[in-house]
Amino acid sequence: MAAEHGPTAGEYIVHHLTHLQNHKASNVVDFSVFNFDSMFFSTVLGILTCWLLWLGARKATSGVPGRFQAAVEIMVEMVDSQAKGIVHNATSRKLVAPLALTVFIWIFLLNAMDLLPVDLFPVIWQWIYGVTGHDSTHAYLRVVPTADLSMTMGLSVSVLVLCLFYNIKIKGLGGWIHELFTAPFGAHPLLWPFNFAMQMIEFVAKTVSHGMRLFGNMYAGELIFLLIALMGGAWSLSATGIGLAIGQIIAGTAWAIFHILIITLQAFVFMMLALVYLGQAHDAH
Repeated sequence: MAAEHGPTAGEYIVHHLTHLQNHKASNVVDFSVFNFDSMFFSTVLGILTCWLLWLGARKATSGVPGRFQAAVEIMVEMVDSQAKGIVHNATSRKLVAPLALTVFIWIFLLNAMDLLPVDLFPVIWQWIYGVTGHDSTHAYLRVVPTADLSMTMGLSVSVLVLCLFYNIKIKGLGGWIHELFTAPFGAHPLLWPFNFAMQMIEFVAKTVSHGMRLFGNMYAGELIFLLIALMGGAWSLSATGIGLAIGQIIAGTAWAIFHILIITLQAFVFMMLALVYLGQAHDAH
């Protein structure tokens, strides 16, 4: 009887990079496919973000603040100062600044899921699948929502919708349409098609780059964690095997420490770009 072998390195990575979906996606764009894992973890962490901010506001005191209140106040002041420097409309900042703070904390928590052991939730999910009588080899689960392009593009499209809203609110529908056809090259009728094309390219480029930047960094980080995990999976009672196991611990620890900077920086960059785009929506060309 042939011995049963575990998955190869390629199969292991493919399994960990496959989403829990309602059905398999086709080769064309299919908007009927939903990544349930990204939706679940994003919702849970979104609720956690709102709860943390509510807790900070509820326990706020005018006296000596505790550590948690001090941390929240530092973030609030940081985001508020950035919003004042970019969005010059005080009325708009009443919505934009709290929204930017929420986005920063939410994306930071989404990114931080990458610091969990890569096999922790997938193994638990496989066990649940096995207990319920399903084939555990098809128990797919990804726990980093920002490593899912559909999630990051959804976030960037939400920023685009807000930009369109403020363009119309601040400039008026007629003023915004006039700007679409007269900027950046001038108001001459012969330049209208070129102005409109450039405006559309700008909106699309900003939205795509906004979502792709976050996705690309987090996807690469997740992939590196998987490659490091493979080092530990190849250990054995030999000099090479023991060296790989030790190397996994050292490399995993070093990359996790460095990745703390990445997840924080990417959350900050996404928030700052959102503020910049919203600020541009308030400026007339």
